[in-house]
Amino acid sequence: MKISNYHKANSLQDAYEVLTESRNHAIIAGGGWLKLSSRTVEKAVDLSDLPLDYVNETENAVEIGSMTPLQKIVESESVKSLCKGMLTQAVAQIMGVSLRNLVTIGGSVVGKFGFSDVLTPLLAMEAKLVFYKQGEITLTEFMAQRGRTDDVLEKIVLPKTKGTGYFKKVAKTPLDFSILNLAVAVSDGHYKIVVGSRPSVATLCEEAMDYVNGKKTLSDDDVEKAATLVCENVKFGQNPRASEEYRKELAYVYTKRGLKEVRDCES
Repeated sequence: MKISNYHKANSLQDAYEVLTESRNHAIIAGGGWLKLSSRTVEKAVDLSDLPLDYVNETENAVEIGSMTPLQKIVESESVKSLCKGMLTQAVAQIMGVSLRNLVTIGGSVVGKFGFSDVLTPLLAMEAKLVFYKQGEITLTEFMAQRGRTDDVLEKIVLPKTKGTGYFKKVAKTPLDFSILNLAVAVSDGHYKIVVGSRPSVATLCEEAMDYVNGKKTLSDDDVEKAATLVCENVKFGQNPRASEEYRKELAYVYTKRGLKEVRDCES
């Protein structure tokens, strides 16, 4: 990544105005993932002076500022209390502490990276995003939006639920990017199944979710069928890390394990 000019924002309004001046302006957040890019940024907008580094707990949610480093999320007891610590488990497996102290949750979300281990559990936890101009939207709605995001992300909102969750990352080494990741969450009998690093960006497994959520009780045969639906309806691909067939097999195996684990935990 090459940066021609640099601007340190003194307010959200200032950041928004500079960002929207040109398509070649960009928010750098922590800058950890942007370093992997070959793009040239005419003006980089730095949010580090803004009060966006926090994890706050309210009556109904846990709110995470967009400039919060991933390591702070790993250490947060409030985050650990949600969905059996699913997000904590996922973030703790991202590279090492030094990188997690640099990479921010906001940059990890807005980038919509195909390798992301953050988006997968957040989708399963029904996270919401709060933007400066657009206001609050669901992460699912944001993921469906195409093109560049001409807005400044303020925070991620995680609703408090009594449910439980399961997260699995498969990688060649602990410090490598995912070959595949998968999250399963259940709250009040309602299941969410998400597959990421396919190697495309994380996606909800709608057909499998519709199937399991149509059952009063979830049998082992139902779990088997749901895993098959994931493989049949989710698009997988290949890259130097793994083949399409291997990713499908991983998704099949870990969908079954995840559904059984959260089902048994819920009961």
